[in-house]
Amino acid sequence: MLLLDNSAWARLLQGIVPKDRAKTIGDWMEQQEVAVCLPFVLEAGYSAQSAAKHREMMVKFDRLPRVAIDGEVERLALQTQRELAEIGHHRLAPMDVMIAACAHKAEVGVLHYDGDYDLLAEHTSLVFESEWLAAPGTL
Repeated sequence: MLLLDNSAWARLLQGIVPKDRAKTIGDWMEQQEVAVCLPFVLEAGYSAQSAAKHREMMVKFDRLPRVAIDGEVERLALQTQRELAEIGHHRLAPMDVMIAACAHKAEVGVLHYDGDYDLLAEHTSLVFESEWLAAPGTL
């Protein structure tokens, strides 16, 4: 299972993802192999262009598995930010840190188009699969 990040979702909505990859991800969503968490849902909702689009998106997200934020995820996110500060990378987007902490706790990967997830996977104690939507720099 993969947690969805807004960097992937926005590009899927823009229609710039190769059709075969977009179809694969659509299939994963139908099979509930893609999940969401609160930080992603809030980011996606923020970018909705109207109340109707917001409702439409939320209905889609309500059909997907959800990874909850609990005290352990909060602890992991704070620990991760401390680890990043030690190597000079504490300025990563807080939402990315939270999504990665959710992925670690749920033992799932993150579907994204954002190099921050590689940095999080390589330089922190979080363990999750960093799954690029497409090869970096191709979209």
